[in-house]
Amino acid sequence: MKTRELSQLQMIAMVILRVMIGWHFLYEGIAKLMKGNWSASGFLMQSKGIFAPIFHWMANNPSILNIVDQLNIWGLILIGLGLIVGAFTRTAAVAGMGLILLYYLCNPLWVGYYYSIPSEGNYLIVNKNLVEFAALFVIAASQTGFYAGLDRIIHKLLHRKKA
Repeated sequence: MKTRELSQLQMIAMVILRVMIGWHFLYEGIAKLMKGNWSASGFLMQSKGIFAPIFHWMANNPSILNIVDQLNIWGLILIGLGLIVGAFTRTAAVAGMGLILLYYLCNPLWVGYYYSIPSEGNYLIVNKNLVEFAALFVIAASQTGFYAGLDRIIHKLLHRKKA
């Protein structure tokens, strides 16, 4: 089966998607950083489901919670920057998928589990986190960082032939 490359319009759409998701991650990370006293504790304590004991343990252990908070803030910032500038795009997209998966598993939308913090809508299994997860999967599977981003430059620098 022969694969075909994306058209210019399709690649532009992919780059726009990548930058918009990058902005979302970057903004969330900077907002948490600027708040100064932000913590994932409340979110983790609301956890339901089979992974709830792990998330509760994280929230109840101050040293672990501090690590989780810092990884969350700086993960969001670095993933966002990577997606915006198209640097290590595939790595940033996969890391973003991992982070979003953790958010989803912490408070799943499965039947019988009710997340007590109000959200902006009613969902059954699929929410904005899973939609963003799927979009990051598409980005990870594409070469948008080579089309419009720093990935092409990084690739050339890392794979220069030695004279």
